[in-house]
Amino acid sequence: MNSSSELRIDWATPEAAKYACEKWHYSKCTPKSKVVRFGVWESGKFIGVVLFGSGACPWLGTAYGLNQTQVCELTRIALTNHKTPVSRIMAIILKKLKSHAKGLRLVVSFADSSQGHHGGIYQATNWIYVGGTETHVYYINGKKTHPMTVRKRHGKGGASIPWLRENVDPNARRESSGFKHKYLMPLDDDMRKKIQPLKQPYPKRVGSADSGTVPIHGTRDGANPIPTLHTLKGCSHGS
Repeated sequence: MNSSSELRIDWATPEAAKYACEKWHYSKCTPKSKVVRFGVWESGKFIGVVLFGSGACPWLGTAYGLNQTQVCELTRIALTNHKTPVSRIMAIILKKLKSHAKGLRLVVSFADSSQGHHGGIYQATNWIYVGGTETHVYYINGKKTHPMTVRKRHGKGGASIPWLRENVDPNARRESSGFKHKYLMPLDDDMRKKIQPLKQPYPKRVGSADSGTVPIHGTRDGANPIPTLHTLKGCSHGS
């Protein structure tokens, strides 16, 4: 970048977020929950969006003593080719988010190893890594099915393989699909002190890892909007 003025970050419209996610994010969709949309421009050219929302889990902040108004999830980084490091873009956006979303104390994000991501973007911006969980995928009637889809169709108990084999498909199976890394960004000193003991060593790059330009989030189903974020300009239903 020749000048910092070439980079501009402002609120993005729903149409801009939809375009960026469908063009430049591997999920090819925008979140269905309420979202706060930050748009990114270089030299007047639109290069993508960064989206925050309530995520898929209504208990996102419970483990950290937070309610849903105090925590949000970074749900999309959808950028095309650009010159500015993602770490700089994220640092500016997090500062804006903290300034405008009063009461927000923690941002949570995930890096999906099944997509070749280890969280390099978060490591470059000093997020706290707290481990993660193994992810799974179902095969039902010969079709690959996301666990959330299974639970929606059959209820929480319907996600068990014995139940599926008895009631849906005798050949149903569940297989590991990778590991989802979890990162935390505290927005105040007290929250940083609280979660610092959870810190683990950063995972190393594996497979076709983050390039800094490739978005890292999969599809999220809707949840209730975060009241704190809902008051912000640029917050509306994803499409």
